[in-house]
Amino acid sequence: MHTSFTDALSPLDGRYAGKLAEVRHIFSEAGLMRERVRVECTWLLALAAGPAEQALRELPDAARQLLVELSQDPRRADVAAIKQIETRTNHDVKAVEIWLRNELSSRGASAAALEWTHFACTSEDINNLSYALMLKNARATLLEPMLADLGSKIDALAARHAAVGMLARTHGQTASPTTVGKELANVAARLEAQRAGLARVAILGKMNGAVGNFNAHVAALPRVDWPAFSAAFVESLGLSSNAYTTQIEPHDWIAEYCHALMRANTVLLDFSRDMWSYISLGYFKQRAIEGEVGSSTMPHKVNPIDFENAEGNFGLANALLGHFADKLPVSRLQRDLTDSTVMRNLGVAVGHAVLSFKSLSVGLSKIDLDGKRVAEDLDRAWEVLGEAVQTVMRAHGIPDAYDKLKIFSRGRPVDESALREFIASLTLPPEDKARLLELTPGAYVGLAPRLALRGRRP
Repeated sequence: MHTSFTDALSPLDGRYAGKLAEVRHIFSEAGLMRERVRVECTWLLALAAGPAEQALRELPDAARQLLVELSQDPRRADVAAIKQIETRTNHDVKAVEIWLRNELSSRGASAAALEWTHFACTSEDINNLSYALMLKNARATLLEPMLADLGSKIDALAARHAAVGMLARTHGQTASPTTVGKELANVAARLEAQRAGLARVAILGKMNGAVGNFNAHVAALPRVDWPAFSAAFVESLGLSSNAYTTQIEPHDWIAEYCHALMRANTVLLDFSRDMWSYISLGYFKQRAIEGEVGSSTMPHKVNPIDFENAEGNFGLANALLGHFADKLPVSRLQRDLTDSTVMRNLGVAVGHAVLSFKSLSVGLSKIDLDGKRVAEDLDRAWEVLGEAVQTVMRAHGIPDAYDKLKIFSRGRPVDESALREFIASLTLPPEDKARLLELTPGAYVGLAPRLALRGRRP
């Protein structure tokens, strides 16, 4: 039954459906079915080129060609027909097998040849590889490129504002100045590290039968080196082979994948909150979009909705990813079915993450730095130079330097005149005293401009 977007239970398939077509293509029920078809066809072709070469030598060209086409691109798989078969079998993987047997039969495959379809497989041999291919595809085509794109956007902003002094706010209070670019570069560096961590996660798969011991394989063809054949098959799919499993691949790698994505998401969630705060402080202005409404009652408002949407959806994604990482590696004895219904939601977590990435990208495209506002805050915070003054005093052996500055600056307004009067009273070498007298909050940024460029040329 067709459901309109406004009737969808999940906003991913309703309100946000137009933004998530790529995620839906990979992780939908149809996407899962297509990957199952790919695995079944690739397995049968591998058997036909190996242990079942003699038995499948007479497989008609039309049937063989279908297997090749579906193993390379399973979009031709008739998902509707497979689902119709499932209404009778009440078993989704068996429905794929029956559909494939029907298709091969219609292309002249003999009854004996059809028996090699799904040969020695448990459903989990097909499922674990299908989910692995889905997550591999999502990482390669969605997650890594989108994280890289966000990193590039943040890096570009960091370079543009590398030398723009900004008041830091440790504990929410005025603190030693930094630059706008350096704070952005911090995020870019963190994101780069977490993106690399996600890329390093090895995606595993298994094809070893009902309890992971090749029982049926050996019973049928005892002379075949099944562990080697299985490993070669899994690796032909672009996955890494796991030789030690129960009925299911234990999903430890999925936990690693989820944790890696969570860490990348958390960096960007933190960034979303900081951008919200900088917008609130007036450091960044948001460009108004013609026709948009910020508030139903306050017409002047331009709300930071893109950063808020990103934060909210990162939270949803990470809640799900955390559950997957905790739950999926746990299975009673050689297998329970609790992972099956949970894994159907992998795409939901990825969907919320992708939605966040897109919201952040839009948010970053709509902001402009208000350099005047940033400078005003710095000009009102001469007390932050107390760190520089007391550190120079320490370097010259002036006793109790910290306490003297603490007594002078804490709990009272410190302006330019008062600070320079204090510096003038110090017993310091003339060149150091002159350097301190020339210092301003906007210039007290250390190596931040250089660090903001992350090793690149300005």
